[in-house]
Amino acid sequence: MQTHSEDNMENPLIWPLLTIIKSAQKSCKIHNLATELQHKGLLNDLDNDANKALFKRNFLLMNALYQLQEILLPDYWLQVEAMNIQLLTLIPSDLELLLDQSSALRSYYLDWSHFDTSSESIEAMLASFWNHYQSSFGQYENRLDKSKALQIFKLDSNASKLDIRRQWRKLALKWHPDRPSGNTAKFRQVCEAWQVLR
Repeated sequence: MQTHSEDNMENPLIWPLLTIIKSAQKSCKIHNLATELQHKGLLNDLDNDANKALFKRNFLLMNALYQLQEILLPDYWLQVEAMNIQLLTLIPSDLELLLDQSSALRSYYLDWSHFDTSSESIEAMLASFWNHYQSSFGQYENRLDKSKALQIFKLDSNASKLDIRRQWRKLALKWHPDRPSGNTAKFRQVCEAWQVLR
């Protein structure tokens, strides 16, 4: 396995995260870890722009988890999936395959140059969050029509593309599951509306 963390500064969240994960009775979700770290005063807003603050918080968490994953090998396996983070004492027999499958994501989060990314890139990542985790959240039996999607966005039929894009940013940020006030069901509904309106 190629190690990336030698080229990275040590993330101050590594050891508090390990403590939280070790004390968990079951697997953790990334947004629960974020909430716990915020309650401890260890994960404050890192930017005046709300989208960037959310992204930077998520980046720090994922960076710490991937650094911790490398630190703990070969004695322990830290499974790093947004909805399923857990420390395992048994190393999976398909470890090389697991590392290979997550190599692109791991490389991204271990590269500190991505920490200060643009607002446009963040918006694209928010949209891809829905696409990537749609199967975890489940799908609606019927796709929304445009009028229902506009109703979810609280916009009328005369809304411009710019109005729709602004409302998407506002609502996705408000309900994103990584936020302390996030709501997975509402985020899912907003994402479904965005898929219709974009």
